[in-house]
Amino acid sequence: MLRTVKPKNARSKRALQAREPKEVEDARTAIFVKGTHAGERVNAVMKELMALKRPNAISFSKKNAVRPFEDASSLEFWANKNDASLFVLGQSTKKRPHGLTFVRMFDNRVLDMCEVGVDGWKSMAEFKTLKATPGHKPLLHFASDLFDTHPRFIQLKSMLMDFFNGEAIDAIHLSGLEHVISISLGPTPPSLTAATSTLQASSSASASETQTQLQSEALPKVYIRSYTVRLLASGARVPRVELAPMGPFLDLSLRRHTDADAELWRQAMKRPKLRKQDVEKGAGRKRKNMEDLGRLQTRKMKGLKKGRGEDADVDVDVDVDVDVDGGDEDEDGFGGEDGGERRKRRRAE
Repeated sequence: MLRTVKPKNARSKRALQAREPKEVEDARTAIFVKGTHAGERVNAVMKELMALKRPNAISFSKKNAVRPFEDASSLEFWANKNDASLFVLGQSTKKRPHGLTFVRMFDNRVLDMCEVGVDGWKSMAEFKTLKATPGHKPLLHFASDLFDTHPRFIQLKSMLMDFFNGEAIDAIHLSGLEHVISISLGPTPPSLTAATSTLQASSSASASETQTQLQSEALPKVYIRSYTVRLLASGARVPRVELAPMGPFLDLSLRRHTDADAELWRQAMKRPKLRKQDVEKGAGRKRKNMEDLGRLQTRKMKGLKKGRGEDADVDVDVDVDVDVDGGDEDEDGFGGEDGGERRKRRRAE
């Protein structure tokens, strides 16, 4: 159990508030961890995935004895220290060679995990084409109905979307789509169809029986392909789009997995309450009406009052000294009754 850190000053308070849940979350940071024995293939695949994830990627150069399905305390410590919510663990053993484990965190706790095996791969260096700019959002394409019906592939789709999605935006320019990531499945066995998966997901069998049945099924392989987008002239407003292979190409097979706890998943899907500062800044769906500054009451000053000719509808009290006798101005430039009395005194002298 991690201890609760209380802020000691305003700076540490702002740092803790930056890690709190938001209405629109920041880009997820992924940490790539090598096991005690990863192997050449797993190390190369992790470098390729980290190139697609940059700049939101952290790599641990040292080997670590981590077994996420048995003890996840190390992952919780690293997640809290680096403010990361995704892990990619590389481990190769005799029983499970060339394994990659995707771990998703929530509130510095393990939410769910999915282990895959790397059956084949092609590096970016094998494709002599242009590469996408690091940090650009890819266009994700899931080419199978099982990604919406089968529980194993629904979990994999959710993880891959969190991994590749990046920062949430409202709109994107057409020229900003530089690469496409296509995720497809191999030939589906007759025993595993979309209708069968829907019936299995909606059946009233116990969780243990359903898990055993899913493990016994021959799940199809997962193929991940990356392409560069080329926009060519088409003679119309919409350009002609061509895809060029960019890499990496991955052939994955599903292995072990851990589903999310129901209570923890409910907390993860809950929207946080907006603070007053966020509402005033327009961060959420609620927006404050703009204040009309023309009706703002300011300090009454005589120099700021409008004249009679400027606005006839406004009654302004202006003190004006009027010379009824029609006297001329005095030497000092001031007319009126005081000037006339001074001239009379001068004549008497």
